[in-house]
Amino acid sequence: MLNYIWLGLLLLAVVLGGINGSLDQVTQAGLERAEYAVMKLALPLAGIMALWLGLMRLAERAGFVQALAGLLRPLLRRLFPDVPADHPALGSMVMNMAANMLGLANAATPLGLRAMKDLETLNPRPGTASNAMCTFLAINTGSIQLLPLTAIGVLAVHGAVHPTAIVGPALLASFCATVAGISAAKWMERWPLFRLPARSDAEQTPAPPDVEPHEVAAVPGATEPLRPMPFWGGLIIVGFVGFFVYLFLLQVLAADESRLFVRVVKTASLLAVPFLFTWFPLVAALKGVKVYEEFVEGGKEGFQVALRIIPFLVAILVAVGMFRAAGGIELVTQGLRPILERLRFPAELVPLCLMRPLSGSGTLGLFTDLVKTHGADSLLATMGGTIFGSTETTLYVVAVYFGSVAVHRTRHAVPAGLVADGVGMVASVLICRWMFG
Repeated sequence: MLNYIWLGLLLLAVVLGGINGSLDQVTQAGLERAEYAVMKLALPLAGIMALWLGLMRLAERAGFVQALAGLLRPLLRRLFPDVPADHPALGSMVMNMAANMLGLANAATPLGLRAMKDLETLNPRPGTASNAMCTFLAINTGSIQLLPLTAIGVLAVHGAVHPTAIVGPALLASFCATVAGISAAKWMERWPLFRLPARSDAEQTPAPPDVEPHEVAAVPGATEPLRPMPFWGGLIIVGFVGFFVYLFLLQVLAADESRLFVRVVKTASLLAVPFLFTWFPLVAALKGVKVYEEFVEGGKEGFQVALRIIPFLVAILVAVGMFRAAGGIELVTQGLRPILERLRFPAELVPLCLMRPLSGSGTLGLFTDLVKTHGADSLLATMGGTIFGSTETTLYVVAVYFGSVAVHRTRHAVPAGLVADGVGMVASVLICRWMFG
């Protein structure tokens, strides 16, 4: 499906640009987005990838990833029945979901790419998305948001009296989107259109009896026994946790925001990254892991992953940039306006909704303009902020995640993600009408 969407965006951009006399702007937008994909996204992502993959290596060596996956094993086994119970992919996916819920975008993307790599080790059909991959992408698209920090920031900058009022609606709407995305992925994987191709004879050859298929994803050296943590190491851990608990309580009590839930989530988001930066290396070191060597070994792959996704980033961002420059978003908005007015869906939100699956930066610009035009305390601004905080850039996520493991046939990942986005948008409007009139 991604092939048809990409080709359709390019063709419509050129046709509309020719009709409107804006081919120069369309061409310039394509060139600018190509440069942006490489210089502003892929290269900075290399450093972030190296950092988080190095920390993931330490988390695995210290046993955290396996323990976390074990705690959520009953739920994960239902969502991902094809993934072995002790496979590293489960831990990677859990950590990615947790980062998404806390709004830690810089951490969520590298962890998601790591999860896709782990899932690829189980994929008997290279180049074709597995059911587990599609379900994981659907969860990412409708990721439950505890605190939509970016939308809150925009509302606060423009003088909203209660910028955090969207926290509750965004939480409910993103929950609806997540349930819809998972349901759609599980339903669509049975459709003949998205059925997995038959395996070749080579793929059907069983693995040697002494090698489990999922062992290829294990961390080198992870099976080496670690020394027990000494008594004094436990004291260090207690002191370290106590220090962060003190910082947490200090921040919560000192915050000006009156709502306790918002204060708690904001503080958790603020302290989460510094905590993880030091927690994994500390515990791994106390268990005898050579933390510097392991971190470097885990981070080596960051640059290679960033290079692999460059063509996919360029492809999707160029098509979206050209389509937007040609006036495609405005044209679709005008066409849908009569229908949406009958459904009581504000037509002013249509450009934002159409842009959301395509571009995060484009959606942010449209949301900012919506707030400027209608006021930060307007119902439209509240709806727009809720939509922005409870949905995801589906095509960008699909391109980056699948591009990192060279998957070209995405099967039902795109339609399931779009279903999650659509449900999140409709739920955002309905919930905001219900809560704010």
